[in-house]
Amino acid sequence: MTDAHDPSPARWRRVLGFPPLRLALLGGALFLILGTSNGFVLRLAGEPWAAIAVVAAMAALALGVYAGFVRLVEGRPVAELSPAGMGQDLGLGLLVGAGLYTACVAVLMALGFYRIDGLNPLSFMLPAVAMALGSGIFEELLFRGALFRIVEEWLGSWIALAVSSLVFGFVHLVNPEATILGALFISIEAGVLLGAAYMATRRLWLGIGFHIAWNYTQSGIFSGIVSGSDSDPGLLRSTIAGPPLLTGGSFGLEASLIAFLFCTATGVLLLVMAVRRGQVVPPAWRRFP
Repeated sequence: MTDAHDPSPARWRRVLGFPPLRLALLGGALFLILGTSNGFVLRLAGEPWAAIAVVAAMAALALGVYAGFVRLVEGRPVAELSPAGMGQDLGLGLLVGAGLYTACVAVLMALGFYRIDGLNPLSFMLPAVAMALGSGIFEELLFRGALFRIVEEWLGSWIALAVSSLVFGFVHLVNPEATILGALFISIEAGVLLGAAYMATRRLWLGIGFHIAWNYTQSGIFSGIVSGSDSDPGLLRSTIAGPPLLTGGSFGLEASLIAFLFCTATGVLLLVMAVRRGQVVPPAWRRFP
């Protein structure tokens, strides 16, 4: 017979509520799903529809694991994945993400460093779908939903932004053509932009939209290299030649000064919005003296 006043449920929730432990459990589960999905996609090279189906299924699993963890362990509604505002945030993120990359290419074209040589068949746009969906959903759940959010609860918004941005940027050093400069640029331009998107809206959908659209536009349309990874050609057959500081070199456009300026400026605008909305969280010791 169970004692109605048994404090054990509250005790286990308090133990699991310790931020580093929560981060290890949730982050570890999401990282495992991400790695499994990437492994399947590698095996399905040349079968884009199958890869898209696998990524969609694994993304649904990751969203379910995240939501279940938040409800069962943290004991709260999953407000950051709320359907309310999802369409608006996701749509805006897709539009701005695609627009930011297109603006960077337009600058390169104006400088004479990017030349369109022709068009590939429309089927060339398909392989990038799985890559963009996977990176947009898995990485936002992992780096903003888990890492940023849990560190923010403990150490406040500014430390969380710094930690999540640096980890996000330097994780890209595992890519075959990665560079320290590219990782540093991603830490600032993308880490700040995506972290600020979460801070300003308190939902993950805007950042997911940014992430998916930037990666897809980069690879599926403009045939660019994504963060030092091997990329398939997309819709446009193009030639990029110019100073690596402006073109990004072998790492891709994320390591360029052009992308750094455009994306960082957008991130700063979102940070200003977050501050004005009162969305900056102080460290726990200032909230609970």
